[in-house]
Amino acid sequence: MWSNLPFDLLSFIFSFLPPDSIARARSACRNWHTCPNPYPSTPTRFPPWFLAFPIRYHKPCCYAHNPVTENWHELTLDFLPIPTTSIRPVSPIGSLLLLRVTSFNSTTFQLGLCNPFTRQFKHLPQLHISRTNPASGVTVLDHGSQLEFPHFRVYVAGGMSEAARGGGASYEPTVEMYDSEVGVWEVVGSVPVEFAVRLTVWTPNENVCVKGTLYWITSARAYSVMGFDVGANTWRELGVPMAEKLEFATLVKRDGAMALVGGVCGGDVLVWEMSEGGEWCLVDEVPGELRLRLLAEKRNWESVKCVGNGDAICLYKDLGFGMVICKKVGDVGRWEWVWVDGWGYIKGKQVRNCPIRGALLHPTLAYSALN
Repeated sequence: MWSNLPFDLLSFIFSFLPPDSIARARSACRNWHTCPNPYPSTPTRFPPWFLAFPIRYHKPCCYAHNPVTENWHELTLDFLPIPTTSIRPVSPIGSLLLLRVTSFNSTTFQLGLCNPFTRQFKHLPQLHISRTNPASGVTVLDHGSQLEFPHFRVYVAGGMSEAARGGGASYEPTVEMYDSEVGVWEVVGSVPVEFAVRLTVWTPNENVCVKGTLYWITSARAYSVMGFDVGANTWRELGVPMAEKLEFATLVKRDGAMALVGGVCGGDVLVWEMSEGGEWCLVDEVPGELRLRLLAEKRNWESVKCVGNGDAICLYKDLGFGMVICKKVGDVGRWEWVWVDGWGYIKGKQVRNCPIRGALLHPTLAYSALN
């Protein structure tokens, strides 16, 4: 009976399964294998998966944590263009991941879109202005009927470029934008010189977009936040609470608002949220027992990294070490902190410990038009 269910009913049932369960189910019989890819009614039916990308990987792969089954999986990335020395996650876009790709023979900034679960990758076109180490950010315009693959725009600001004269290098005072429906880059704005310097030298790739404004946090102490209104083409600077006492600080999305996660020197990990009036309000902190477990024998937060989206916040260290995750509970607006064990072994094989960069992604097995 189960092998003869109508495809529309079978696809609806499959839509309630996480991707690894769908893959196993579709290998059960020929009828299930030929069932069309299910499209969930909402991209957040399941919590996001945590993806760990080795900073200097010994083989092209990443590690994925399924928050439903609490299992770790190794995903090979041998479909990425060769030669590639490193990849850095920039931002999730629906069920795709925007990556910064660095090759052996170039330091030029290059972006690509990837679905590690369907083994798809596509380079974005080259920018108009060749630049090194700019800040990048993403705005989603409309999900429409494609929840996994929405209409989006990528913005790139600052960076080092070759000077037009003299053969030296200079900070690039322009903003370029890539529209997914147009498929090309165009120069859409300018950057004050002092902002271009800080975006290039002190700003990681992580960004938050709230109500049409892209925000980046500087990594130099004391921390501060730079905002770019993409519609008005204007820049502004925001202060950071306890800026001089933070050992790490990351911007995340929380309940649709911009939030700041920061580790206080000799103290706690705190979460502030930006109010409608532009003020930082303390809203949460990591419970003491989880804080001590994450720190282990360390006495500072400098080795801790953070990544977040609207559904979860993850504090992590190196590959193989445990993580602290703050996740949203149902629709009641409550957030809870939990511990997730590390991934020292996958299918009985030991995974070598190494530094990682993390990303949170709602996975899908549906193919997009990347290739």
